[in-house]
Amino acid sequence: MAEEKLPTRAQDFSEWYNQLVLKAQLADYAPVRGCMIVRPYGWALWENIQQALDRRFKATGHQNVAFPLLIPRSFIDKEKHHVEGFSPELAVVTIGGGEELAEPLVIRPTSETIIGHMWSKWIQSYRDLPVLMNQWNSVVRWELRTKLFLRTLEFYWQEGHTAHATREEAEAETRQMLDIYTDFAVKDAAIPVIPGKKSDAEKFAGADTTFSIEAMMSDGKALQSGTSHFLGQNFAQAFEVRYLDQNGQLQHCWTTSWGLSTRMIGAIIMVHGDDQGLVLPPKLAPYQAVIVPIFKTDEEKTVVLETARKLKAELAKADIRVTLDEREGQSPGWKFNDWEMRGVPLRIELGPKDVAKQAAVLARRDRPGREGKISVSLADLPSTVERLLAEIQQSLHDKALAFRKSNTHDATTYEDLKKAVENGFALSFWCGSTDCEAKIKEETRATMRCIPLEQPGGSGTCVACGKPSAERAIFGRAY
Repeated sequence: MAEEKLPTRAQDFSEWYNQLVLKAQLADYAPVRGCMIVRPYGWALWENIQQALDRRFKATGHQNVAFPLLIPRSFIDKEKHHVEGFSPELAVVTIGGGEELAEPLVIRPTSETIIGHMWSKWIQSYRDLPVLMNQWNSVVRWELRTKLFLRTLEFYWQEGHTAHATREEAEAETRQMLDIYTDFAVKDAAIPVIPGKKSDAEKFAGADTTFSIEAMMSDGKALQSGTSHFLGQNFAQAFEVRYLDQNGQLQHCWTTSWGLSTRMIGAIIMVHGDDQGLVLPPKLAPYQAVIVPIFKTDEEKTVVLETARKLKAELAKADIRVTLDEREGQSPGWKFNDWEMRGVPLRIELGPKDVAKQAAVLARRDRPGREGKISVSLADLPSTVERLLAEIQQSLHDKALAFRKSNTHDATTYEDLKKAVENGFALSFWCGSTDCEAKIKEETRATMRCIPLEQPGGSGTCVACGKPSAERAIFGRAY
């Protein structure tokens, strides 16, 4: 049974991605155009992402809730920017139980409106604040051009929603959640992201300010990987979310919302993957290690499998996510390729000679060929595996950071910018005008990804119009 090879990333990056998602059994296309089915391996990866984020949310006082999938159409219409932004993407239910509904229902594209409606009942006084909520769910946005994980009609995510007494508290919350996303991306997904502020043209429909984390994929394109929005009092005014302050005065709340979706799986694939398949960061990989037994005769099989099962139990006891590949009818070489495709960080090869000398061969996924292989005594296996997983985690981050740095250019002229965005990022002074932003987008297909929070200081001239400018922005072509 020969495995068909993936196209290389250099040949066709888009097709490499599409085939890899299918072959590694992360997801498949659903019978409804634009929808995806997340398969067990892909869902295990998403569960690890969920747990890493959920832990951080709860540590900062957020509680999980569940709001309905169906939202009255009139709610969406209440916040004018929100309805403008979302109308083209709405899926609307008009018939229920065989009868036409008195009011059409929208399948949620996001939950600000229904949450605002409920908060207007629940929040009465300053004592009820802050309200810190999050929900794990799926949302529907009627996308025309879809790609598994990156942009699908229905996708899974978390959406956080908070209400505060003061503008300062709400702005601090918006920034805190951006920091949490950055921390998760860097430490768990091993993706070096650039946190920054979105332009008015790119911000969330209904937000005063949107912040995002932007990552560079290994084809030089940008991917927005998480967003945090300061909503001001826009939704509070639309839904009458008010509280009595300490002086007995009625005030509108200040609110935020923030989200990170299964798009992050797309980022992990495109930042770390290589021509052999996935390369998963150990902290999020469904399996951190796979044991592949090697034998020819039944006698060898008995000896090898007995040792392999003991090893599996020892590694599991050390809290390492491990699997033992006991599939019949596949050669060890076929299994090696299959687990490489699936991106398992460490492969443990165990044959009769290894058992005889109480050792095993470890192969690192991030270092192909001989360079990534070492022989380790079975007694030291759990501690060696732990050490190697930490090394792999760090090396994936460092490699991605080096790649981003070498493909990010200080573009001072418009010509520099045009050249830089062909296969990377341009870091350029920008005057902040939507005209300059639109011109760049139209002429180079690059968008203003964000104004990084970390600014090198100094001032310069706008890359598009030459006017004085105090801030630099990242421009790049994006998914």
